[in-house]
Amino acid sequence: MARIDYQTLLDNALKSVVKDALIHAQFNGLGDGTHFFITFKTRDAGVVLPDFLRMRYPDIMTIVLQYSFNNLHVSDKEFGVQLTFDGRPFFIRVPFSALVEFKDPSVDFMLSFHPKSQVDSANNDMELPLDDRPDTVPDTGRVVSLDEFRKNRK
Repeated sequence: MARIDYQTLLDNALKSVVKDALIHAQFNGLGDGTHFFITFKTRDAGVVLPDFLRMRYPDIMTIVLQYSFNNLHVSDKEFGVQLTFDGRPFFIRVPFSALVEFKDPSVDFMLSFHPKSQVDSANNDMELPLDDRPDTVPDTGRVVSLDEFRKNRK
């Protein structure tokens, strides 16, 4: 007889809390001070991210839903939202199975999940283990505009 996987049952029940909170935000918006920090695995199957974000966050990423988000859509298995990165809007999609953590600091609320590693990772060009990737320029955290270089050439 198979054992009952209580951790999976608990994670599924807690993910329904996240889903309900997102549905509330979808239809009612977020109240004063309410904001969500949502951490998820970027390489899980079904996660849709722009390539530059997947490169910047190859394993785990946290998004914040507070002031500037649009087109929040929630289904039984995932949510999608339009967020602004580097001044441009992008749509991302996150299956609930990829969630690692959900926080609402305005009411000191946090849920942690134990996602199982999936054999099917998201289709992307970052399939090599981190140690096997070619050397890249280190991220200094500074956003450089190409206009800076164009002005210098004139």
